[in-house]
Amino acid sequence: MSHPVPLQSFLGGLTIPLPVHALTLLNGNVFGISGFLHRAVKGNVEGAAGVAGLVLGGMLVAAIDGGVAPTSLPLPIIHVAISGFLVGLGTKLSNGCTSGHMICGLSRFSQRSLVATASFFTTGVITASLVHRDLPAVASVDWSLGANGAKYLAFQLFPFAASLALYALVRSSAPAPATPNAAGSKYYQPAKVLRTLGFVTTAVQFALALQLSNLTDPLRVVSFLLLPWHRAFDPSLAALAAGALPLAIGLWRYARGGEVPVCGGKWNIPKGGCIDWKLVTGAALFGVGWGLAGVCPGPGLVNIGRAVVAGGNITPFATYLIALVAGGLLV
Repeated sequence: MSHPVPLQSFLGGLTIPLPVHALTLLNGNVFGISGFLHRAVKGNVEGAAGVAGLVLGGMLVAAIDGGVAPTSLPLPIIHVAISGFLVGLGTKLSNGCTSGHMICGLSRFSQRSLVATASFFTTGVITASLVHRDLPAVASVDWSLGANGAKYLAFQLFPFAASLALYALVRSSAPAPATPNAAGSKYYQPAKVLRTLGFVTTAVQFALALQLSNLTDPLRVVSFLLLPWHRAFDPSLAALAAGALPLAIGLWRYARGGEVPVCGGKWNIPKGGCIDWKLVTGAALFGVGWGLAGVCPGPGLVNIGRAVVAGGNITPFATYLIALVAGGLLV
């Protein structure tokens, strides 16, 4: 039986846009976790840094929790593998997951991300309704921060301060000469070490925000996807969206600067793009995988870090991530 935790989820949602926007300013990149993972598998250093930061953040969560293992849904391991495979295949086809499309994309009012989010949310709801319809009724609302909510908030200050220090360090030093690209805009020569650090610091903070938001709890995810007419509906993740999206929209609209990443490299935030069968079908497949096991790429990486430190429940999350990678390698 799940107790809705709207305050925890709202505050977690409120802190999610901070590392997302920090990565935009530092490196000019979308905080797309499925993209981190798919690129890391093919040897991309920055993608690997993002993955490592999320896993490290999960390990920090476990240390804060006193070594409590993450929970998973009581599914056969083959169902977990199918979920991971569909998430990997779907996110590769649609070029994004909940972080890249729902948080980053919707904050830019991207039509592609709006279509993708509608697609994966619809299939996620359908899948959860078919697979998890026997969940028990939700319990009373818990308005507290929980045993460790205040710690998740406080510990975010450390990676956030590191990102701010990185920003200040680069801004105060003499940059490399600005170089026009083919589109006529300017960018600094990439500082590879600093860019890599930017991925790590923002990912660690994002992991802590995810944990506070409760998106790392698969039961809470599928309970949300059951929608209000089901007895097990948990509205906590609606509070997450209410915290995250207005701030993410405001930061993108008013605080993205001159679209020149301070750590160098080109501005890689998509502008437009076609809405095609790959986007819609890929997002739909991702939604099926998400609704089946209640895990998307970010929480999967955070939870494997938690599981390693806690020494428990490693198998389902490792299986999920291996299958996710396999699905992504198909396309």
